[in-house]
Amino acid sequence: MNITKKKIDDLNAVVTVEISKEDYADKVDGILKNYRKNANIPGFRKGHVPMGLVKKQYGTAVLVEEVNKLLQEKLHNFLTEEKLDVLGNPLPKNDKEVDWSTENFSFEFDLGLAPEFEVEVKTKKPITRYKIVADDKMIDNQVKSIRKQYGKLINKKEVEKGDEVTGTFKNEEKGVDKKTTISLEDLKGKKQKDALLGAKPGDTVTLKTKGMFKDDHDNQRYLGVSHDDAHGLDIEVDFTIEEVNQRELAEMNQELFDKLFGEGNVTSEKELREKIKEDAEGQFMQQSDQKLLNDVVDTLIDSTKFDLPDEFLVRWIQSSSDEPMTEEEAKKEYERSEKGLRYQLIEGKLRSENENLQVTFDELKGHAKNMIKAQMAQFGNANPSDEELDGISARILSNEEEVKRMSEQLNTQKMLDHFKENANLKEKEITYEAFIKEAYQ
Repeated sequence: MNITKKKIDDLNAVVTVEISKEDYADKVDGILKNYRKNANIPGFRKGHVPMGLVKKQYGTAVLVEEVNKLLQEKLHNFLTEEKLDVLGNPLPKNDKEVDWSTENFSFEFDLGLAPEFEVEVKTKKPITRYKIVADDKMIDNQVKSIRKQYGKLINKKEVEKGDEVTGTFKNEEKGVDKKTTISLEDLKGKKQKDALLGAKPGDTVTLKTKGMFKDDHDNQRYLGVSHDDAHGLDIEVDFTIEEVNQRELAEMNQELFDKLFGEGNVTSEKELREKIKEDAEGQFMQQSDQKLLNDVVDTLIDSTKFDLPDEFLVRWIQSSSDEPMTEEEAKKEYERSEKGLRYQLIEGKLRSENENLQVTFDELKGHAKNMIKAQMAQFGNANPSDEELDGISARILSNEEEVKRMSEQLNTQKMLDHFKENANLKEKEITYEAFIKEAYQ
């Protein structure tokens, strides 16, 4: 057997695999002899079928199977030994059908080679790292929401400003028939608010949906319409009132603090507001980190220049598709996936050059234990024993899908930490409301 590689250019090569009779003959003969021993062919006793008949009936199929096995094995070994960094899989180059009646065979494969390039994480243009803060307005709203949630309802005989109204919305045309509870504070439209003021249980009030809520998505929540119908909904709905309540806010006292955070952990309104701020900003950090990761990835893709074997990759996408795909469809799929492929190569380069970006088994085990601790704490077991943790983590680590999921989490976190430490970042302090507008709108 002989394997050679011909370089076409920096991104493409052709590998030729030549297989001669002595490479496969013994294996094929052994399989055919075994077939002969076990073949049940009418007119012949078992084990006495002429070898010529066995070869005629099974010879080509066995030859094809064994040559293909040998071909794939040797090709894989060659790519590994030569340390060729290929994209996709080798694609057969042969234009003609293989003539299996000959003794010697030659197979050619096109290779798409990974490009050579350098990655500079510290880009010239700085990338914004958002520090999202919970401002007084947000904390005030959260305090009010908590006091409403833990307050008590006072039943009333007619609707007044700030009340909560329970009733059923109906509209036959759109199939609306939804019982809900709505606060007058949730309404944006003045006409709708005015129509409800003074109404009593048992009354039916007709309301226009256009401009009734601050956000059209509330039409889904309160009226039960579809997402598509919710946008720009402009109909009349009948709202039959069943109950009117005033929500009396809970007092800011130790009883409320203990309900929220456990006995004695918070002892004043100031501490309550600090805790709300701390918890909110902890959650904001996840969104800030995700935004940072996305921005650094986009910047690296734009700033790291290299060519790809485009033509080869289009052919590979077309040939590896589960469903038949035209060349045009393959080109469009390649255009959609090119950005992701470029980042895979960039990330792979960074991991190969930085040992600290590799995930070790000990790190996986530690991650599993931390995850278990957090889950057990939710159920009241804040101090599980090492024996418990080792047993549960061992079961988790024996699950291939769980290991894959945790590895991806750790890989992402390590890459994010690497970017935080090495990228050219500028910090910007911003409220959550301003962050949403600036980052996503």
